[in-house]
Amino acid sequence: MNVNELNSVANTIVAKQKGVLAADESTPTIQKRFAAIHVESTEENRRRYREILFTTDGIEHAIGGVILFDETLRQSTREGVPFPRLLADRGIVPGIKVDQGAKALALHPGEKVTEGLDGLRDRLAGYRQLGAQFAKWRAVIEIDSRDLPSAFGIHANAHALARYAALCQEAGLVPIVEPEILMDGDHGIERCETVTARVLQAVFAELDAHRVRFEGMLLKPNMVIAGKKSARQASVQEVAEATLRCLRRYVPAAVPGIVFLSGGQSAEDATDHLNAMNAMGPQPWPLSFSYGRALQAPVLAAWQGQESQVMAAQRALLKRCRLNGLARDGKYSRAMETAA
Repeated sequence: MNVNELNSVANTIVAKQKGVLAADESTPTIQKRFAAIHVESTEENRRRYREILFTTDGIEHAIGGVILFDETLRQSTREGVPFPRLLADRGIVPGIKVDQGAKALALHPGEKVTEGLDGLRDRLAGYRQLGAQFAKWRAVIEIDSRDLPSAFGIHANAHALARYAALCQEAGLVPIVEPEILMDGDHGIERCETVTARVLQAVFAELDAHRVRFEGMLLKPNMVIAGKKSARQASVQEVAEATLRCLRRYVPAAVPGIVFLSGGQSAEDATDHLNAMNAMGPQPWPLSFSYGRALQAPVLAAWQGQESQVMAAQRALLKRCRLNGLARDGKYSRAMETAA
């Protein structure tokens, strides 16, 4: 493990005005996204869609890294250029999702733990040979107003995240550590802040115990936000303040960057919340984005599986990338949504 190299890759991903495009949807997930626009989820359609994303002119100014799915990492453009090489040639760091999904946690109803540690060391070596320079593992934390998550549920996911991160650094890959507290349910922002604090505390304790070097990783957390069914939705400023309170208390300053997940927020809300945090002044780490739906939803709506709509789809992606790049510096406003 070369910590300086890991740190350099992490800093490249979160360089000024840059964030991450999460294009690592599993086959079932992208099938749902395609079904919504009446496109069949064939391997060629999935390849073509990702090609549209990765060949969009100008995204390299706002995208520092792209998370790929196993299938996508092995695919190429129509001209035969492997996607990892295409991205790297544009100055975008290629990465790979390595977890195998969240499954029910035995004897803990309502809770899940992410699987995929078996054979991970060998898979990481293979992914590195294919051009990946970083990896991602998502832990799913169910939350309700009172009981969930349990202390054991948090520990199980924190332990798995740390084992994954240690294996990544051993293999020379930067681990993106993603503990996601879901925004489903009717819990308020206060409950989300309490749970987020507990999860971050547990995750960094496990990372430290596994000797993970904080300088060679990135954190991908949820924002502290009320559940979708909550009677009171917090303001943009409340979300920004609560999120920063948690991060400043539990995330070491040595971490090179924090790249938020959008977690089902609208494209505009995710950008607004990121901007509000950056507008509050310098923090110990860059605050950036690692968005999937919040970048891609407008692209899918514009594309509709039609070759005649490719340019419109790419314009939609470039717009969202530029706006989030501005939010990365606290320079975004809602007025830009219509002006961009």
